[in-house]
Amino acid sequence: MTPDGVAIAVMVILLFPMGYFTLASPAFLLVKLDIQPVAQLLRGMFNAHFLVMRVAGVIGALAFLLDGRLIAAMGVGLIAALAIWGRRWFMQRIDDQLRARDAGDAEAPHRLRRLHWSGMLGNAVLLVALVTSIPYVAISA
Repeated sequence: MTPDGVAIAVMVILLFPMGYFTLASPAFLLVKLDIQPVAQLLRGMFNAHFLVMRVAGVIGALAFLLDGRLIAAMGVGLIAALAIWGRRWFMQRIDDQLRARDAGDAEAPHRLRRLHWSGMLGNAVLLVALVTSIPYVAISA
């Protein structure tokens, strides 16, 4: 595979789950998070997103390493590291709010909504960073 082909393949591998999350996550803004099945579905979507980004990030970083692009591999590796660390941190916060909601805390759905917004913002920042890096990664061959 040509160096540009590797860059394109890695970017597609990363952009697909990030794009899907960008399109799917705003739908939860239209529903109340104090409804248990909705909140559980939101939790599942975040959990799946972190797991997919971990796998995609590791595959992308390895592909760049094998292609000899150390800086690009470090950038994609950072995305994988954020997905690995971020999943543990983020899911713990979501679970805390779900337990608080189940215990009768009326503010827990609002805190869960803030977590939802922060997760969407984090994904958007990484997505913008990834898209803006495409020309630099494609030329670095």
